Amino acid sequence: MKLVILDRDGTINADSDEYIKSPEEWTPLPGALEAIARLNHAGWHTVIASNQSGLGRGLFDVASLNAMHAKMHKLLSAQGGRIDAVFYCPHSPDEGCQCRKPLPGLFEQIADRFGVDLKGTPVVGDGLRDLQAGVAAGCEPHLVLTGKGAEFRGRTLPETYPNGTRVHEDLAAFADWLIARSATAKAAA
Repeated sequence: MKLVILDRDGTINADSDEYIKSPEEWTPLPGALEAIARLNHAGWHTVIASNQSGLGRGLFDVASLNAMHAKMHKLLSAQGGRIDAVFYCPHSPDEGCQCRKPLPGLFEQIADRFGVDLKGTPVVGDGLRDLQAGVAAGCEPHLVLTGKGAEFRGRTLPETYPNGTRVHEDLAAFADWLIARSATAKAAA
């Protein structure tokens, strides 16, 4: 199974220090939905792994989160794409759960749900925690320079980032890279 695990806020949609709390605040980043559709058309399944501590902090409820995801699915469908599943941590940082990134709990849930080993599965995010959680589950780390990742544009990543982290301008650039790598591997086989 060709699987890609994506962070949500700052990777697919615009992020906010005030949290994304409603469908009205949920706005896709330029080219992100088209990138997911291109991945889907190239045979990739896409799954989201997202910390949603706004739930645990009481900033929004599950109905609002579901409405945000319904908007995302509808906009993505209009581009000919899909997200196969959304996994999220609803806890605040002080709850001590195992699913809050940088811990790998969400990734373990994804592996269980899809019955796959995540070794080598690309994980794409805009921050260190996204990549740490993925790497802890065996994933291949990819940082996008959107959201929190924008601070590294034109800079070398700190040593705290996992070895082998690949950097992409945005989700569209990652999709182009992954589809090209797959085509090269297929041609060589």
